[in-house]
Amino acid sequence: MAYEVILLNKESGVATITLNRPPMNPLNSQVFRELIQAADELQADASVKAVIITGAGDKAFAAGADITEMVNLTPIEALPFCQASRIAFEKLENLGKPVIAAINGLALGGGCELALSCDFRIAADTAKFGQPEINLGIIPGAGGTQRLSRLIGAAKAKELIFLGDIFDAATAESLGLVNKVVPADSLMEEAGKLAKKLASKPAVAMKMAKAAINTGLNLDITSALTLEIQNFIIAFASDDRKEGMAAFVEKRKPNFTDK
Repeated sequence: MAYEVILLNKESGVATITLNRPPMNPLNSQVFRELIQAADELQADASVKAVIITGAGDKAFAAGADITEMVNLTPIEALPFCQASRIAFEKLENLGKPVIAAINGLALGGGCELALSCDFRIAADTAKFGQPEINLGIIPGAGGTQRLSRLIGAAKAKELIFLGDIFDAATAESLGLVNKVVPADSLMEEAGKLAKKLASKPAVAMKMAKAAINTGLNLDITSALTLEIQNFIIAFASDDRKEGMAAFVEKRKPNFTDK
């Protein structure tokens, strides 16, 4: 499938999506459409077992939504714009394989929200973060008020969203917003190492673990524990479970087939 504003590369079980609108990689309707298409393609591709998302160049992961597209939108027209971002980010969030945001520069507004929809966030030490929508007279509209609150807690999320300040990668790590900060020149190498390690894991169990965590976060504990058991049973029924346990007993490395 041809893409115009993103790049999609697949190699050795790892797919890399690059937002390709340098230098700032702003998010517009076309980016959202292509992210949706890419997520659908990767979901259907059994050869892909882990995904990395990054931005072209070294200035920005995504410096926010494309204000030149948004500035003249009516409220009625703003609705499909928000819905497109929601669909794109939910598809990435619920992709049946792990997704890593390799944050190579500015991750502001929608860019930060895109990173929040990923399973892991690795940031260059030069990266900057923020939800500055308040300074434009609006609020985050692509999951920031919800995913950020769930990730770092409501009090800190309110501080970041109400003030709209920009903060550095070290602060993002201390807040728990990113998993790891690395030197900028080794960002993609570190993301690649993590992706390859994740890609070596059994795909059925990985998918079940992700589904249990993501869905369980929005359930009461009793329902979430029931969901966990259901996903455990599905993973237990897989060929990889038999191979993994046999390899453990036989003291050898397992040979997973993702079945």
